[in-house]
Amino acid sequence: MTDTIIATLNKAGVRNISTDLWGIFFEDISYSGDGGLNADLVQNGAFEYNRADSSDWSNYSFWRKIVPAGSFAAFDVLTDNPVAEENPHYASVEVEQAPASLENIGWDGMVFRAGETYDFSAWMRISSNCEASALPVTVALIDDDGNAIAEQDITVDSNDWRKQEVSLTVSGESNAIVVHEGALRLTFTTEGTVDLDFVTLEPRTTYNGLKHFRPDLVKALADLQPRFMRFPGGCMLHGQGLKNIYHWKESVGPQKDRKPAYNIWGYHQTRQLGFYEYFQWCEDMGAEPLPVLAAGVPCQNSVADERGVAGQQGGIPMSEMPQYIQDVLDLIEWANGDPATSKWAKMRADAGHPAPFNLKMIGIGNEDLISTDFEQRYLMICKAVKQKYPQIEVVGTVGPFHLPSSDYIEGWKIARENKRWIDAVDEHYYEQPGWFLNHQDYYDHYDRKAPKVYLGEYASRGANAVDNALAEGIHLCNVERNGDVVEMTSYAPLLCKDGYSNWQPDMIYFDNNNVRASESYKMQKMFGQHAGDLYISSVLSLPDALKKYVGTSVVKDSKSGKTWLKVVNALPRTLKLSVFGLGNKQVTIAGRSAQVFEL
Repeated sequence: MTDTIIATLNKAGVRNISTDLWGIFFEDISYSGDGGLNADLVQNGAFEYNRADSSDWSNYSFWRKIVPAGSFAAFDVLTDNPVAEENPHYASVEVEQAPASLENIGWDGMVFRAGETYDFSAWMRISSNCEASALPVTVALIDDDGNAIAEQDITVDSNDWRKQEVSLTVSGESNAIVVHEGALRLTFTTEGTVDLDFVTLEPRTTYNGLKHFRPDLVKALADLQPRFMRFPGGCMLHGQGLKNIYHWKESVGPQKDRKPAYNIWGYHQTRQLGFYEYFQWCEDMGAEPLPVLAAGVPCQNSVADERGVAGQQGGIPMSEMPQYIQDVLDLIEWANGDPATSKWAKMRADAGHPAPFNLKMIGIGNEDLISTDFEQRYLMICKAVKQKYPQIEVVGTVGPFHLPSSDYIEGWKIARENKRWIDAVDEHYYEQPGWFLNHQDYYDHYDRKAPKVYLGEYASRGANAVDNALAEGIHLCNVERNGDVVEMTSYAPLLCKDGYSNWQPDMIYFDNNNVRASESYKMQKMFGQHAGDLYISSVLSLPDALKKYVGTSVVKDSKSGKTWLKVVNALPRTLKLSVFGLGNKQVTIAGRSAQVFEL
């Protein structure tokens, strides 16, 4: 069945809308970071895993000890004179009768491809209690059956820690997968004791030269054409209690000096991908960075600490807030400062980026419970940022739910009363498809003089992925109509590794070999790739009972001169639209689908 309806465009109803409506939000959830975006194939390469990360983990987790018959070797984890104080554990391999090996199985095995070069690195030294002056080590990539498909020898010849690096190339000229569940093997072929730390193995292939990131995942996200990226969380940002709040300074500088941490989602963060890498990633995609820092309190869902206090735990002690606020200000200086006059900017330059990142905005807080402890610390931080850097946009928060949540109401009250310090607020909501269909006027009546809206986390949650995507698309048509008050949006969560889900649904699913885009991803891509800075109002001639099942949005990109009509049809039948008002056009869209047309 085909229905013919009329879409009338009102050229007089043209208004400016945000050019930054479509972005992405990255949080290390469901193994999105290590084991996902992080290109390093080695798991627990720094031997820092422990029971705080997971109850059944140890410093040797994901390493296999191989001692053939007739050989004898002892393996231990030590902390004396480590490579770096922030990562004190390292492995010690004492071989009394060679050979002996250590194998790392990565995340569900390592995938090796023909023609690819893999760059290996590790810090090694001869133990001080060993009399040998040089000890050979064979580095090999092994297949599912334990056979070497590439190997190189290195020599450890110092009692001081030294970084060893070697490259291994898998034979073949294509990109075909040679091994699905391989491993990295280190074989100690002579008697003696070698200490070992910070073992890494990365494929050399990158996306657009962006090192340390898995290229197929980065490409999928770059194809969304995001205007900004929010990071690093999410609940991971304000963490599991006061001791687990994310501190950006612990994620920059040399890799060996970064401080690892347990993840509120139940695993380990190496910080191999930290703020420096996130800023580089934004730059590579042409997206504005939106770093978010905790508002002085941990996640309200935090388990009880040693005092038996759960939730926000009273927040960072007031005596420590001046230093915490200085850390927030130092982030802006690190991103934008002059290396000649700023030690933080010099750290950025020393890492390889002398030019400023031109940070324009910063987020404070993440869907926090709007308590007195929160409000006091939140406003202290926001005021300090605006007083020192008035040009920086401050994005606050209004709790974890939409209206009529009490946190939402109180959060907005704080924002309106303090709009001198708060430029926008971050709204979050996850709902069933019906909520989106029945709240298409949600932003129509927002105060245009109040702080702007950043819809930082949202998704339709239901059993049918197509229904979810269609409901989101109709909602986005209405968000775009209100693009004068809604400044930015980002779906959440972004990534999920198969077998490690902390949340459903997600935009992109992946395993070690493949990337699978969800229906919601396709909807996001349609909006991101056909964005404009001008909104042209339109009216559909649909019966009132059907209007909520069809979303339309017409935008123009004044730079290119292109005008697009986006149509989201949740009805189970084909629609034929007769478009009037901007050059007559006939378009047809199938039932339960979304499409964009150039006018």
